[in-house]
Amino acid sequence: MAINEEKLNAFMGRFVQDLGAVMHAATVVVGDELGLYKALAEKPMSADALAEKTGTDARYLREWLSAQAASGYVDYDPAADCFSLNEEQAFALAQEASPAFIPGAFQIAVAQFKAIPKMLDIFRNGRGLGWHEHDPALFRGTERFFRPGYAAHLVPEWIPALEGMEARLQAGASVADVGCGHGASTLIMAQAYPASRFHGFDYHEPSIRYAREAAQRAGVADRVSFDVATAKDFDGGAYDLVAVFDCLHDMGDPAGAAAHVWQALRPDGAWMIVEPFANDRLEDNLTPIGRVFYSASTFICTPASRSQEVGLCLGAQAGEARMRAVVEGGGFTRFRRAAETPFNLIYEARP
Repeated sequence: MAINEEKLNAFMGRFVQDLGAVMHAATVVVGDELGLYKALAEKPMSADALAEKTGTDARYLREWLSAQAASGYVDYDPAADCFSLNEEQAFALAQEASPAFIPGAFQIAVAQFKAIPKMLDIFRNGRGLGWHEHDPALFRGTERFFRPGYAAHLVPEWIPALEGMEARLQAGASVADVGCGHGASTLIMAQAYPASRFHGFDYHEPSIRYAREAAQRAGVADRVSFDVATAKDFDGGAYDLVAVFDCLHDMGDPAGAAAHVWQALRPDGAWMIVEPFANDRLEDNLTPIGRVFYSASTFICTPASRSQEVGLCLGAQAGEARMRAVVEGGGFTRFRRAAETPFNLIYEARP
């Protein structure tokens, strides 16, 4: 075997970067759960001062802070022996309302590691792994990962991109959010359009319970409901808008779901489909974002689809052409890309 030393060294350099990122992920989850980033965002502190403020152990914090500094997640001042968050780090790590808030992504990553024993089995036997079979960290992490993007784009950009839909929501419309999870997308829309009524559906009962409590906390429970149902059997009332956020590719029978959405819509209604950003060809998805989505799809999306009837297994990088085929297979005659971000594609389908 002829080894190209230059290529090997480059690959090993990438390995060191990747290993550091993998091991760093767990430290981010710990820092988030203990409120360390939020405390450090207030002012520069030593390990001892941060320990006193957060009720944690100073020696462990010293090691944790050193790991954060080595990763570029906090700044270190050797003269003062203090650690701090700059404005950009605080924006991403300590402000939950920020469109760049990232700790939820690390919760997802840690949940994937907890699924490894189950993944070994399904790789061998070909069975699926349902969403409900994952560690609960996945459910919370998914909401916290996607919510900032929805908060930044859903009302200002995505809904206005749907033909005539913004005005209908402002005037008072009926909306179904299918596969709503913890209800983040439902509540963002409900708070923006107080004249409309919203109905969230998800097959995962613990998520529905969480969403109902969130609606109470948000003060919108009088016009927002959450119920346990699948995408093929949710209440088929005459909806002006049906939305699915980052979940159509997870469904076992997305074409069957599309057919049910078609039946649930008013004749002049619209279906908004939000999906992970993906090109149609594999070679065009071999990017840093594609790396994230393919990895998540291996552990979460594809096994979830296979655990259900049909088990189409679109995966998180299905692309526009496959989505169009699924939607048109459900009876829709009009389909277009309405908007996009680096992380999402937003489609509009009409009967």
